Amino acid sequence: MRRTKIVATIGPASDAPEVLDALIAAGMDVARLNSSHSGLEQLAERFVAVREAAERAGRHVAVMLDLAGPKLRLGEVGEGAELVDGSVFSIVPGACVGDSAQACVDHDSLAEALGPGDRLLIDDGAVELSVTEVAHGAVHTRVEVGGPISSRKGINVPGVALDIESVTARDREVLGWGLEAGVDLVAQSFVRSATDVRRLRDLMGDRPVPIVAKIEKAEAITAIDAIIEAADVVMVARGDLGVETSAEEVPVLQRRIIEACRGNGVPVIVATQMLESMTSAPRPTRAEASDVANAIFDLVDAVMLSAETAVGSFPVRSVETMARIALHAERSDLAVRGSIRSAGGPADVTAAVSAAVCELAADLDLDAVVTATQSGATTRAVARHRPPAAIVAATPDPAVARRLQVVWGVRPLVVPLADDTDLMLDSVLEAVRDGGLAAPGRKVAVTAGIASRVPGATDFVLVRDVPA
Repeated sequence: MRRTKIVATIGPASDAPEVLDALIAAGMDVARLNSSHSGLEQLAERFVAVREAAERAGRHVAVMLDLAGPKLRLGEVGEGAELVDGSVFSIVPGACVGDSAQACVDHDSLAEALGPGDRLLIDDGAVELSVTEVAHGAVHTRVEVGGPISSRKGINVPGVALDIESVTARDREVLGWGLEAGVDLVAQSFVRSATDVRRLRDLMGDRPVPIVAKIEKAEAITAIDAIIEAADVVMVARGDLGVETSAEEVPVLQRRIIEACRGNGVPVIVATQMLESMTSAPRPTRAEASDVANAIFDLVDAVMLSAETAVGSFPVRSVETMARIALHAERSDLAVRGSIRSAGGPADVTAAVSAAVCELAADLDLDAVVTATQSGATTRAVARHRPPAAIVAATPDPAVARRLQVVWGVRPLVVPLADDTDLMLDSVLEAVRDGGLAAPGRKVAVTAGIASRVPGATDFVLVRDVPA
């Protein structure tokens, strides 16, 4: 069984029902809806299509809504616009049809934050500009590295803190739709601080939808510990992160973020350009395969495909390839397991019990660790230790089952949880057997919170035989 989860972006290349069916069969655990390139109507159609495909497959597939965030983007640009090295190019506020001489941005105060010598990078750094003059709200630049530009391409300003709201007006509109529709996770783009995450959570009210904090700004690195504490999931979004910092820093930052997340029991996703060549080619480069495998060796919870499945020529093959690389890496001699130790203090019963159940799984060679959970917290507490046995999340809530699809090694199982402990154990073990998650007669460990009935309060563990 593959432990590392796969997030795949849904787009024009994967909209067809038969392609969605094939993506799920190939191993897609989470479907990402990117609001940066989709209107509300299109997002709604894709949401329904994913739900229908998951029902046909009999699988729990999470839907992650990715908010566009405060990304600077070019406005409309005419066909064939290309910047030439050494030429002059201006960026002005408002709306216009851009060309090779100027383009517009929907951000009135950009000029106030910039000065001569500042750099602007367009399209993930493919085009580089240096500011020569700022006058009357316009930013005049010299083209240092030219190339084609087109509508909605992103603009990065490394080293400059822009005064932009962390949740834009459009984000609020998209978020409102997503929460009403019932998305399973919300990804927040361009997080700069824990305050950004808390502002989004305030907007969500009492909705128990996990927030995925995307780390792609240099400011986020200095505040990473606080962001990890505030977020439910973290994504290492390497595209903009590599532009905001530098290419050579990204591998080191990626590993540090993964280790920090694992130390705090927060699921972590690695994203951007993992199998980029498969956007147009039927197989990845050796470097890309190594990139994915190294993320698996670092015990990341999930890996993500973007353009490969959204607009690529081989969306299904991309997921199949990702799944094969992950499974082979997990089974190899180089694969490592997490250290099984309590991550809490002497009074943290949940942390101690979660570590103990993983020790049991290793010592007794158990088929599975079964977590009976109302909220998913018990399951996440176990998964942080990366036990050798399968992790089965028995929950009565299908929404919780879907949210756990971003967590390493978890196989969700929707089953009623009786208040009576003995009845609960019997029903859970029968469901594990019927679902083929452990063979009759084999031993499994079961853990849950019984004494307090408080979600996430794990306080007991026992070893039981799966009934015949």
